Amino acid sequence: MSKFTNRTAAHGVAALVICCFAATAQAQSGSQEMSFFVTSVGKGDGANLGGLDGADAHCNALASAAGASKTFAAYLSTSMTIDRGTDPMTITNGTSARDRIGSGPWYNAKGELIANDIDDLHSDSVNINLQTALDEIGNPVNGRGSQPNKHDILTGSDSAGHFSTAGGDTTCSNWTSNGEDGSAIVGHHDRVGLNDARNMMSWNSSHGSRGCGEEHLPRSGGAGLFYCFATD
Repeated sequence: MSKFTNRTAAHGVAALVICCFAATAQAQSGSQEMSFFVTSVGKGDGANLGGLDGADAHCNALASAAGASKTFAAYLSTSMTIDRGTDPMTITNGTSARDRIGSGPWYNAKGELIANDIDDLHSDSVNINLQTALDEIGNPVNGRGSQPNKHDILTGSDSAGHFSTAGGDTTCSNWTSNGEDGSAIVGHHDRVGLNDARNMMSWNSSHGSRGCGEEHLPRSGGAGLFYCFATD
């Protein structure tokens, strides 16, 4: 066999090894099953999601249609309620979003790590932004500057993922209202707001919505979308 043939064969083997290595690396980088997404669509009735059960069902319907096998829960808090019509009064504690979503780690539809655990999710190192906060199909969600703007993501939560104690309506009547006089805390998935204030750059606790209905949420840049996290 000539030296030319030997060199050609060696180059071919090297190219094959490089190709296989690249393919393996690519497969490994996207090998994590999706366990986090932003809903591609809302439920069609503003922030009236049918309560937490309705929101969870929406998460799982979208995930199933996208081929995911995990069980998902909506990242939503509910408010404390006080019924003074009973004696003694009946107090029902709120539910915190952080307590509903499992323990992590969580990955988006492209296999990119969002957070390792609950503490990481609510730290400055969380990997939620316009490029990583994808929907269940793996598509980006419109942020500030796009039309229509959809960066207001419903959460009803403070920055640590707890239910809010700020007073007033912060969850559109625990996700059962589509009225104009209610409000829900939203976060900005693109981490962009009117300025660079801490809350404006928060993924889960930026400001209150300007109403709860399908026609009201777009006033501040919302579309009734919310985050879904795998609990298993």
